[in-house]
Amino acid sequence: MSKKILIVDDEPHIRLLLEQTLEELEDYDVEFFSAENGEIALQQIQAHKPDLVFLDVMMPKMNGFDVCKTVKQELLMSDVYIVILTAKGQENDRHKGHEAGADRYITKPFNPDEIMETAVSVLGIELD
Repeated sequence: MSKKILIVDDEPHIRLLLEQTLEELEDYDVEFFSAENGEIALQQIQAHKPDLVFLDVMMPKMNGFDVCKTVKQELLMSDVYIVILTAKGQENDRHKGHEAGADRYITKPFNPDEIMETAVSVLGIELD
């Protein structure tokens, strides 16, 4: 059974960069989905039930904190691992992410190795 990653960011170049960072995982039966705003992200999460979500905070229609809170606290989808990936690096922002139910909080600019390590760890993949 394939693993699924959802990449959520309103900036197309960030979505592309994340997909390129993680593209090697396609060899390990990982599917990628993407969304450009919080509303679409929520629809994608409900439709595809991804194993891992890289979620931006500052987006149109619904911010990442609200998406995370809805997934974790209203839909009770605790098995969806959510990584908040944002330029908002202040301690109060991290606290908001934790309160919303995020499993991890990574600030931009991100280290591609950290993104890959997170994905491999969460999905339980052993790279060759």
